[in-house]
Amino acid sequence: MAEEDDDSQKTEDPSERKLSKAKEKGDVAQSQEVKTWMILMGGGAGLIFMAPGISNGISSLSLQFIQTPHMIPADFEHLRLVFSHVLGELAFLLAPLMGLLVVIGIFSNVAQFGLMFSPEKVMFDLKKISVLKGTKRMFSQRALVEFLKGILKLIAVGVVSFALAVPWLGDLEVIPYMELVQSLDRINIIAIALVAGTVGVMTVVAVMDFAFQKHTFTKRMRMSKQEVKDEHKQSEGDPHVKARIRKIRTERAQQRMMAAVPDADVIITNPTHYAIALQYKMDDMAAPKLVAKGVDHLAMRIREVGQANDVPIVENPPLARALYAGVDIDEEIPTEHFKAVAEVIGFVMRQRGDLPPQPDASIGARSQVQ
Repeated sequence: MAEEDDDSQKTEDPSERKLSKAKEKGDVAQSQEVKTWMILMGGGAGLIFMAPGISNGISSLSLQFIQTPHMIPADFEHLRLVFSHVLGELAFLLAPLMGLLVVIGIFSNVAQFGLMFSPEKVMFDLKKISVLKGTKRMFSQRALVEFLKGILKLIAVGVVSFALAVPWLGDLEVIPYMELVQSLDRINIIAIALVAGTVGVMTVVAVMDFAFQKHTFTKRMRMSKQEVKDEHKQSEGDPHVKARIRKIRTERAQQRMMAAVPDADVIITNPTHYAIALQYKMDDMAAPKLVAKGVDHLAMRIREVGQANDVPIVENPPLARALYAGVDIDEEIPTEHFKAVAEVIGFVMRQRGDLPPQPDASIGARSQVQ
């Protein structure tokens, strides 16, 4: 009763995470009927294209036993060699067909649920050999459905096969009087007809069973609203852990940024609340690049590092605020700020002697060169 109540609460479709975990454990929607159908299709195709060659090989192999049986030594050693030779020839003749069926069997699994490697599926587990659980599985609803499905499938295949075989019943009386090659060809035709009928029935069965297995699997994988919430919390992670990770990432980003301040060419300040470090190499850069920025405490650290490394510091509050809001770290200065930044960098270069002095030039700000 509790299990029924629990199932009734599972109203949500399974999440991708739950389906992925189920696949890792080898729990997927699969239909044995699809495998059977593909193997029958492959066997039928092999029967059509390979049967003539196999028939000719068997005919050639059988001639010595039909035409000259008296010439085969009857002692044990020779009979053993003959038997080994016959088995080897038969294995060689049937190997392509058997190989094709093996490949189709593997492909039938991959086509249903893709490539999958699940060690848990093949690991030894005492619970799997429990008599009690085995008995429950034998008499479960799923086992009953599989049993009834097998009975109906056998009835359908039997009825279709019988209906196809009736017109060929007369041939069974004359086959013993035919030549070996003719009888094998006749048997080949009858077998192809029976396989075609069986494949037709199995096509319908496979489609219906695949749809049923997908529906059953999806229903079994459904989740309750509480399970969805719990999974969402797990996927989002512990808020404290996430905050700690964000803090570590921020600290590392700040460390990388502060390491770039000594290479800056100028620091533009507010003067105390904002600090923007710019780098401009006239020969290598098309435009100045922002290498560090910060407010309040971080701005003070940028100024301190700049002073310690003799980086010029220029006060220009409007430009500092605009660059802080509009430019990210390691980005070039946008065109709308070119003129203001050019004035600042030009002022710094004239202070260093990299450009000739212009007595009338002014950037409208107080400069401090350390």
